[in-house]
Amino acid sequence: MTKAAIDLEGLTPDQKLALIDELWVSLEDCDLDLTSEQRAELDRRLARLERDGPVGTSWESVRAEMSGTPR
Repeated sequence: MTKAAIDLEGLTPDQKLALIDELWVSLEDCDLDLTSEQRAELDRRLARLERDGPVGTSWESVRAEMSGTPR
């Protein structure tokens, strides 16, 4: 692998995140070599998301719990 043409050290954190996003969305399904087990797990998670909708904990709740602040 050759050295990147982009000066990564000169990028701001926001620019680095934007670059990561641009790289990620440029990938096609066929670019990812998944095992049958990984594909099955992703399918299971997608089916659960479609069935139950998004679930999780908000960042505000996590931050409050980490800092000991009551919610």
